[in-house]
Amino acid sequence: MQKKEKSDYMILAVSHALDLLEQFHGEEEAAELGVTELSKRLKLHKNNVFRLLATLEARGYVEQNRVTGNYHLGLKTLEIRQAMIRQMALLPYAKPVLEGLVRECDETAYVAILKDHLSVYLYGVESRATVRVVSRLGSRLPAYCTAAGKVMLAHLPPAELERYLARTDLNPYTPNTITDKDHLREHLREITAKGFAIDNEELELSVRGVAAPVCDYRNAVVGAVIISGPTMRFSDERIGAELAPLSRKAAHEISQKLGCIASPAE
Repeated sequence: MQKKEKSDYMILAVSHALDLLEQFHGEEEAAELGVTELSKRLKLHKNNVFRLLATLEARGYVEQNRVTGNYHLGLKTLEIRQAMIRQMALLPYAKPVLEGLVRECDETAYVAILKDHLSVYLYGVESRATVRVVSRLGSRLPAYCTAAGKVMLAHLPPAELERYLARTDLNPYTPNTITDKDHLREHLREITAKGFAIDNEELELSVRGVAAPVCDYRNAVVGAVIISGPTMRFSDERIGAELAPLSRKAAHEISQKLGCIASPAE
């Protein structure tokens, strides 16, 4: 059986929507476009163009100028662009720092970001130890019960943290998961004061981790450095004496490369 090309799976309506967005290519004359002009460019009926615009407007990808009736790109496109820039800026600096970190402690290390209030693991370097935890690279994990997620939640603006708590059920993954929102608030305040967070088998039994925040040129937290491994090697003593300082040092190195003046990990 012949393998299909990815293009064979394309959804026409999605393709048309992307074609439409690409018409707003940043030149002055393309900053705002009307239904008629878009219909000509896309060679689609005006009714189809209007339906595409209505869908994109409802999702925040385009906005209508109520005076001219024309459309321009919405805030959602800016959010995606900024997220892409943060990720692309973070990874080149994170890779050599994580490699050096793993050489020092021989435990698995990751860099993660907060996306849709989930902790997303972008890049990792694995330990050489024969006993190690299953890789979390590419995982999207609940923020409230992971070291990376908690350290990033701890640095959210108060109003954003409250929105997160209002729409998040704190489900128990293990007996150690924090499920009380007042308790979590207090725990996050302690994390801010210490400069690092610990996953005390809160997501998965027999797995612990320690994380420190990474900030950018705005001194805003944009990610976290995490060291993760089996509980048998992550004693409180080792975390306090070695692993927490190493995670903070690595996070500070990346933060400096991103132009951060005063890292929250200091």
